[in-house]
Amino acid sequence: MCNLLKVRWTITPQIPPQPWLACAGCGIARPFRSSGKARLNANGRRLDAWLIYKCTVCDKTWNRPLFERRPVQDIPPDVLAALQANESAWIRRQAFDLTALRSHAFHIEESTEIDIDRQVLERADDWSILLVELVVDLPVGIRLDRLLARELNLSRTRLQSNHRQGRLRLDHSHPEALRRRVTDGTCVRLDLGDEANRAMIGNAAAGGSGPSRIPCSPPAGSLERAPR
Repeated sequence: MCNLLKVRWTITPQIPPQPWLACAGCGIARPFRSSGKARLNANGRRLDAWLIYKCTVCDKTWNRPLFERRPVQDIPPDVLAALQANESAWIRRQAFDLTALRSHAFHIEESTEIDIDRQVLERADDWSILLVELVVDLPVGIRLDRLLARELNLSRTRLQSNHRQGRLRLDHSHPEALRRRVTDGTCVRLDLGDEANRAMIGNAAAGGSGPSRIPCSPPAGSLERAPR
C-alpha cells in the first residue's frame, strides 16, 4: 500500500507510579516517590530486599518489599547482581510494577509525563492514511484518546467521531479502546483522505520530519486495595 505515512512512537514514562501511604512523618496519607535505590540485607544464607521510597512532602522513607528471607541460591544471578550494584535500569523497571504496588497502597498516582521518540517508517508523496505503531516498554498513565489528541492536535470528540465512522481503526475491536490506557503493540490507522489539515497532522505525527521519502514496499500477503 503506497498511500501511507507510517510512524512508530516509542513512549517512555518519566515519573514512576507513586503509591499513597500513611506517612509516619506527616501523620496523614501522602504520595511516596521511588528514590531509585534498593536495599539488600543478609540473614545468614537468606536475603531480604526492598525498594526505597520517600514521602514527597517530608522525605520519610518507606521500604517496599521485593522479597523476604529468600535463600541466596533461589535468587536469579542477574537479579542479585542488579540489587548489589543498585542498577538503575532494573530498579526503575521494578518501580513501574503496578501489580506489586497495588498490594501495598490504597491509591496509586500515575503521571502522564512521557517522552516520545518518533520514527518515520514509510512516507509516500501523496499519503492519505496515517498509521501509528506504539512501543510502550513500561506502563504509562495516559489514555489512548488523550495521547492522540495531544500529539496530533485533534480533539478527543473528533477522534471518537472518526472511530465511530470507521475512519479511525485500531488493531483490536473493544468498543472502549480509545478510552483505555496506552499499551505496547497498539496500532492506530487514521484515514485523512478528506482532511484539510492532513499535512499538519502528518508533521505532528512524524515529529516535524523533513520531506525525505521512504519507498513503498510491495503489499504483504493479503494486510486499588487498602494499606496493610
